[in-house]
Amino acid sequence: MSLKLQRASALALVATVLSILANSDGAVAQVLQVTGAQEVEEVATDPADVTFISEPVVQPIEDETEQWLKERVSESLSLAELVSDMPVEENISEELRCLAGAIYFEARGEPLTGQLAVGNVVVNRAESGRFPSTYCGVVYQPSQFSFVRNGRMPAINTSSAAWRKAKAVALVAHEGLWDSPAKDALFFHADYVNPRWRHTRVAQISSHVFYR
Repeated sequence: MSLKLQRASALALVATVLSILANSDGAVAQVLQVTGAQEVEEVATDPADVTFISEPVVQPIEDETEQWLKERVSESLSLAELVSDMPVEENISEELRCLAGAIYFEARGEPLTGQLAVGNVVVNRAESGRFPSTYCGVVYQPSQFSFVRNGRMPAINTSSAAWRKAKAVALVAHEGLWDSPAKDALFFHADYVNPRWRHTRVAQISSHVFYR
């Protein structure tokens, strides 16, 4: 059966089906919207000829921040560019603060690759199953980081460029945005000490030696 549609003009050729509802008589009501005119007509249709989709198919929308980070990483020519452009907020979560604090106190005088490697150690430990499962748990685990004293982190100069950089590096490490020469490391020490560890040495970056 053909549909009798009123058209206000020659331009009103495009119709959008808004909904299809099955009624108790087995008929299907088709609601069509046409520019300049609308008409609802009940069309006798065999239910066997109608296919219903129970759930809409929706294209997932990527988080804007995640999309921006991926695009920025692909555009960055260096770690310095990525760190410089990281969207760092003044107030960050406690977990990121612990991660950034470890970077700040252990490696703020190191090159960015060294800072990132220290951050990766904290991230790797939290994900390893061998250490506490949170960044703060890793940082405050007794006898692991020398800057932690009596279970507390020293005061941070939060207005300094070093702190801003440490937060940016922490985000890079947390998101896994840049590969480090010591990306699998779980341990590190300063190069002026020799703890005689039996761990596998993976890299030396500036004044720190890293192991897994």
